[in-house]
Amino acid sequence: MSDSTLDINASFRGGGRSVEFLDQINKASIVMLAGTGIVPRDVAQRIARGIAEVIDNESKDPGTRRTSADYLDYEPRLIAVAGQEASRLHTGRSRQDLASTIARMNLRDGLLQVIDALIKAREALLKRAEEHIETIIPAYTHGVQAQPTTFAHYLLAFESALARATERLQETYVRVNKCPLGAAALATSSFPLDRNRLAEQLGFEGLVENAYDANHLAPVDSALEVAAAYSSAAVQTGMFAQDIHAQYAEPVPWFMLAAGELTGTSSIMPQKRNPAALEQLRAQSSILLSEMQTMTFVAHNNRPGMFDYRMYDPVPAGRALQVFKLFKQVVEALVVNKARALEEVHADYSTTTEIADALLQRAEVPFRTGHHFASRLTDFGRGKGLKLQEIRFTEVARIYQEQAKAELPLTEKEFREVISAEYMVFGRQGLGGPQKSETKRMLAVAIKAVQTNTAQLNKHAEHLASRQQSLDQAFSALI
Repeated sequence: MSDSTLDINASFRGGGRSVEFLDQINKASIVMLAGTGIVPRDVAQRIARGIAEVIDNESKDPGTRRTSADYLDYEPRLIAVAGQEASRLHTGRSRQDLASTIARMNLRDGLLQVIDALIKAREALLKRAEEHIETIIPAYTHGVQAQPTTFAHYLLAFESALARATERLQETYVRVNKCPLGAAALATSSFPLDRNRLAEQLGFEGLVENAYDANHLAPVDSALEVAAAYSSAAVQTGMFAQDIHAQYAEPVPWFMLAAGELTGTSSIMPQKRNPAALEQLRAQSSILLSEMQTMTFVAHNNRPGMFDYRMYDPVPAGRALQVFKLFKQVVEALVVNKARALEEVHADYSTTTEIADALLQRAEVPFRTGHHFASRLTDFGRGKGLKLQEIRFTEVARIYQEQAKAELPLTEKEFREVISAEYMVFGRQGLGGPQKSETKRMLAVAIKAVQTNTAQLNKHAEHLASRQQSLDQAFSALI
């Protein structure tokens, strides 16, 4: 075939474990056909030996290995070693339900790998959070410093987002792990195939029952659901990379990557340390997000039954794995300059919010009155080039008197306490806040959730391994 010729079978090639999964399907099919009597046992035995011989020949000679999971490419190999009767393996089947089944096997395989990578990334976040429960950092809204919080609180926020992504993927796995095999082209066949046995042997937990849905509708929404879950997580990892990268515009960042393999030195400027991993994480997250939209565009405005949206590996997991593994490396490589972070908080007026709260709590001053006072105090200090802590208390009292037409109901000691970052951060009372007790509670909850997610992942993996072992035993017994 020339380079200019369109390869109409390209969708059958490469990606995931499609060829391996076709072999598993063939084993399950011949075991089921023998068990139901649709194919006489002696014939089924010869076909099973042929299947084993094809696999064995390819393992001995890498040059003969298949790169196509198209059954029409596979069957001549089987017939060559087992004779024409080997075509009975395809009894009651179609390339339609084979493709749908291979696609789901690739989807579930990718999901398990990505879930594992996400869990490991979350474990890295939790480990770093435990180290920084008391590390105060500035937090931003609209790109402007808003209020102080802790680095642990910040990291736990991203862990929460990735926890939701993990939950989505695990829920998606349950829906993806339904078997379409036995649906044939779209209306089953006149052979009484045991679809439940096929599903069980291949590790599926249930069927996509409607045969038309199994091949022509379910492949769309299953792939879209996986792609959407990967996309959501990619947005979060991209945000994280950009947040850290913004620090590199500062002469002295308060958090950055440790020097090492994740950073590089400029080829001309020896003083520069380029955060290459952050750029890659952001870029790869964006590429992942864009690739995940492909399924939507391919399936959109199409007719059921077209092959456009039914690739054997519809949502490859490789990019997602790359992104989440790199994210974990970035989290592990973060270095926090605690003193510089606190200095950044003190350099702005982000603790003035607490002034209004304290006036309301301690002297029942209406919040809006306290808010206006704190805003005016901020304008005064910035106008004089002063930090909040540098404004003389006499000026503080004067501004309050002018603003509220009353004497400031706080002593200087109380005022200084109220505007400290430590008082504001660790004095929080709300559920989900950065105070130490709440941070430790959220950490404990998150750790337990990770353990639950890991147990669920292991359960799925063990189920597939068990079904694979059972299938291999049944196939060997047939031979």
